Amino acid sequence: MSVDANAYVEALNKVLATVTATQGDNVARAADLIAASLSADGVLQVFGTGHSEALAMELAGRAGGFVPTNRVALRDLVLLGGHDAAILDGGLLERDPAYARELYSLAGAAEGDVFVVASQSGINGSIVEFALTVKEHGHPLIAITSTDHSARVPPRHPSGKRLLDIADVVLDNCAPYGDALLPMPTGGAVCAASSISAALLAQMVVAEVVRRQLDGGEVPPVYLSANVPEGDAHNNTLESRYAGRIRRTA
Repeated sequence: MSVDANAYVEALNKVLATVTATQGDNVARAADLIAASLSADGVLQVFGTGHSEALAMELAGRAGGFVPTNRVALRDLVLLGGHDAAILDGGLLERDPAYARELYSLAGAAEGDVFVVASQSGINGSIVEFALTVKEHGHPLIAITSTDHSARVPPRHPSGKRLLDIADVVLDNCAPYGDALLPMPTGGAVCAASSISAALLAQMVVAEVVRRQLDGGEVPPVYLSANVPEGDAHNNTLESRYAGRIRRTA
């Protein structure tokens, strides 16, 4: 396999085709959970660490997405929890389960909220502890992860569990072990897939939730782009319904 743009597109298209061919039933199950929550005035809580933060951004606070979404991030511990910023140094906080329960508390989740947690490997301490906390509080939990990668690496949480062991619904992003698609002759590989395939899954779920809402005679609470006329007014009106319960970023 060559290492160039065309080779990446070809390899990525295979991943996306696999997602489309295999994840329809799981997407439907995830959409059922989210649609039921939003119809009952719930909020979609989304959490990812590392590059899986991109998934949280894909679902929370973006044009064409749901207004009742709350983005949870490790830096909430600093910006909302009062911890020193040094806690974020080194990028190893995602491996530490010690702060996950506090992070859940800072999210301010209500009883009927649904959680989406994203992680390529699904093995790190903060992700697994957060997922366990979510389930202890009775929330439906949707995981977006690579089942291939997760199965091939040991979990880092003391429970021995992975994210996919805890979730009610697992959406497989179909990215390979190690995430990158193009092997290099010098060793290793380049050009990751998970951010793109996870975004595909996220938007498939959004489409299915909206279909359920429309079929039920509801008006989906969806953001307009802030960069179109009347976008701000539309969004501010909808956001006011969820005051104190949602944030686009921390």
